[in-house]
Amino acid sequence: MIVILNRDVKGTGKAGDVVKVSDGYARNMLLPKGYATEATDGNIRSLEKQKELLAQKKAEEKAAAEELAKKLEDVTVIIKTKSGEGGRLFGSITSKDIADETKKQTGLTIDKKKIQMKNPIKSIGRFEIDVKLYPEVSGKLTVEVTD
Repeated sequence: MIVILNRDVKGTGKAGDVVKVSDGYARNMLLPKGYATEATDGNIRSLEKQKELLAQKKAEEKAAAEELAKKLEDVTVIIKTKSGEGGRLFGSITSKDIADETKKQTGLTIDKKKIQMKNPIKSIGRFEIDVKLYPEVSGKLTVEVTD
């Protein structure tokens, strides 16, 4: 029997795959549990349409991420904080602080999880921060920490 998998099934295939399995396995395991649907012409057309829509959505998201990356190149976020001797900060600047200040100063929304920082910023100065916006799209954000 040929079926379309609705979810990943170990040893059989990934979600969206059209696979041939034994009749008993399909009737007793895959179909009753909702792991698969029978591969009729209508179901296959529906699957192809869903794949097209998903590809189109991913292309739009990537284009939006590339546009945001270009906007970030020109942006300098200024964060004012208290510091001690030698330019050392009393606290530290984290990715959450950078995301909040970017939203406040420029209106650009960046998820704090997408800001790539090895360590928090603990001194005054100018820093280049990498922002991973999409799997193949990243940008740089300039952060200036002042007293």
